[in-house]
Amino acid sequence: MSWRSSLVLVLLVASAGSLRGQHLLAPMDDSQSNHLRAYGLAHWVLQRGEPVEWLLNYRGGSFLLPDAPAVRREAALRGVTLEPLNASGLAAVRAEIEASNMEAVILEKAPRIAVYTIPGARAWDDAVTLALSYAGIEYDQLWDPEVLGGALSSYDWLHLHHEDFTGQFSKFYLTYAGAAWLQGAVARDRQAAALLGYPDVPSLKKAVAEVIREYVEEGGFLFAMCAATETIDLALAASGVDIAAAYADGDGVDPDAGARLNWDRSFAFEDAELVVDPSMSAFSDIDGHLVNTPLRQQLGTFRLFDFSAKIDPVPSMLTQNHARVIRDFYGLTTSYRRARLKPAVTVLGEEPGAPWVKYIHGNRGKGTWTFLGGHDPEDPQHVIGDPPTDLDLYPHSPGYRLILNNVLFPAAKKKHLKT
Repeated sequence: MSWRSSLVLVLLVASAGSLRGQHLLAPMDDSQSNHLRAYGLAHWVLQRGEPVEWLLNYRGGSFLLPDAPAVRREAALRGVTLEPLNASGLAAVRAEIEASNMEAVILEKAPRIAVYTIPGARAWDDAVTLALSYAGIEYDQLWDPEVLGGALSSYDWLHLHHEDFTGQFSKFYLTYAGAAWLQGAVARDRQAAALLGYPDVPSLKKAVAEVIREYVEEGGFLFAMCAATETIDLALAASGVDIAAAYADGDGVDPDAGARLNWDRSFAFEDAELVVDPSMSAFSDIDGHLVNTPLRQQLGTFRLFDFSAKIDPVPSMLTQNHARVIRDFYGLTTSYRRARLKPAVTVLGEEPGAPWVKYIHGNRGKGTWTFLGGHDPEDPQHVIGDPPTDLDLYPHSPGYRLILNNVLFPAAKKKHLKT
């Protein structure tokens, strides 16, 4: 469907009901003309100071919005389908929610969003910034100086761009040693470490990881993808252990370092074994797919778990979707071996029968973290140099919906987050 056809559909649907309708429903099932921008519309309404209700498990996780001309206009501009609800229609929806495995969660305030990414990074370099930009959700970019300077306290939600927190530059030197972009990244990070008073890049990244851990423990919401999920836990567990300084120059690491890691400090993983072969582009045995090694596993599909919205609203929010089975996609860290998960980790999505999972969540102190393996839900192979993903081609992407679920998650009324 073209954007013009979508706009006509939105205008027809929005004008079909009485302007005296009390609410507007943004359905999130297959009737929605643009799933991804519907999240942006909900965020926009929150920014106006008006509440939004997230109807968990109702028609794919629909949004209930106030009926106002400005909301209708904004939906039309974004190509988002709306259905007016009068009093009797709303009563019928609430009755169905009350009688079923559904729940209405109040979203109160637009979360303040930060993305940890290199200065000047382009939106299409990262699936989360691409999703935020496409949905029309504002965010700020932070890097090591801002994080170490205390800037995280100003934000509710933090995404980790696909950073290697062990300071090994994602081991890209094995394939891209002469690439100008890699040489620039190495020089930039070494200069930053020197300016910030750290002896090397691994020491700098460990310090950044510690600040992020404290941010979560104090109540922050953390969402990470790809290598950031695995390497931040390795960096946190390696407090006092130098597991990566030698790797930064491609010389190998201390083979006994893994036994000295402190997994009490990590978010999701424990008892991982480090990959100490300097010729193998992998960090540890956390990742089940080992995409850049001879042990690479083929992609399949993963299935989202169905949670009781009344009993488990948090994992329900994080898995709202119009599709329950999603095509898998590679990243430097693609999946998480079940044997390496801490007992308290909640699995949100898995490949049935496989020794790995895809999507996980947990609590740390007063805050939460959520990890999603892979780099780009609509670029399964993730080859460096591929053209940027055009989300106009994927407005119904179920993988990108998982990202945007996480963006709205911190807006939920706090009483719903105590489960």
